[in-house]
Amino acid sequence: MKKKQSKATIFILLFSLIVFVIATSTLSNTLWGGKPEKIEADLEIVFSQEMTVKAFGEKNNLSKEVLKKVFALTGKKDLEKLLSEFTMDEAMVSEKINKTMALHAEEGSKNWVKILVKFLSWFLFLYIMFRFTRAKKVTPGKRKILYLISLTIFGVILGSDPSAMGTIKDAIVLYATKGVIFPPRMIALTVFLLLVFFANKFFCAWGCQVGTFQDLIFRLNRNKKDTKGLFRQYKPCFALTNTIRIAFFAVFTTTAFVWSIDIIEKIDMFKIYKISALSHAGWLFIAVVLMVSLFIYRPWCSLFCPFGLAGWFVEKLSLFKIKVNYNKCTSCGICAKACPNTSMSAILKQDKTIPDCFSCSTCINVCPEDAIEFAKGKRQKPEPGKFDKLV
Repeated sequence: MKKKQSKATIFILLFSLIVFVIATSTLSNTLWGGKPEKIEADLEIVFSQEMTVKAFGEKNNLSKEVLKKVFALTGKKDLEKLLSEFTMDEAMVSEKINKTMALHAEEGSKNWVKILVKFLSWFLFLYIMFRFTRAKKVTPGKRKILYLISLTIFGVILGSDPSAMGTIKDAIVLYATKGVIFPPRMIALTVFLLLVFFANKFFCAWGCQVGTFQDLIFRLNRNKKDTKGLFRQYKPCFALTNTIRIAFFAVFTTTAFVWSIDIIEKIDMFKIYKISALSHAGWLFIAVVLMVSLFIYRPWCSLFCPFGLAGWFVEKLSLFKIKVNYNKCTSCGICAKACPNTSMSAILKQDKTIPDCFSCSTCINVCPEDAIEFAKGKRQKPEPGKFDKLV
């Protein structure tokens, strides 16, 4: 009877969590305000070589700042120059205007104060989590609380953007459709990747507002020791999930460059924190992913996320990572069984490609010999035959 009640409680908690996120995010977005982030259609300009720069700007409703960048103006007198005096035809002028306006639109859509607060909060929170993980203080009970704190701060309060996923997705779409790169976004992407390089998938583990949301849902369907699901949980083969993720990324990139279509925008998981931007298809997709998160560990991350894919490559070089002391390890396999996906099995045996490891510390918690740590350095290989008895 108790087991049935526990299973019913899982869905009550899941529903309550989703309602909490949607309701509080809606309030938070109202308080923050801000402009929508979208790529505008190209401007069709009125052009004549006999126009002055000033007349051209007035005719096309262009600001002096845009004109200055397009025509490299150095002073007010340049506004009286004829367009024929510049070595650009109509097509070149139109292209430069649309690129300049795209960058202006990107900059104008950002709440730079909120972005600064978010990054400072990320650094502080990730530093705390790094210390906790190193000290082996991330217990099953604390883990759920920490995930809730993370998604509340970085999702509910500080919104869907910026996000690590968005730095890759939006950069590709903007370049594919406008041929421009937004420098602040590249700086943010570099920061996110450096965090992954420093500590194994650590940003995805504790800072990503969608990653922690999925992870918390997954942990709702676990026993008190966080070793297995109350409902059965599945560990899909990494070769399959990563193939899907690579194929999805290829389709996304192709559609962006060939047809100027952003296929992720319609199903963007981060929009759970900005529901006004969601379509009906987006609602359906997110609902399915959140439900599946009870049974499969981080499905968005392992199947669709562009940053998840990029982070998987970078984590191969991470300075700090989950490591096994084989002198202490008794080959019991408890850590691999408790791990939410197949990463710990691969780390333990060192005999195949290692899947995404989110440094969640589950393996550290359950190891009876204290043989697992989050430490710096290269992983050692076990002696031959040490894990032959493990499946």
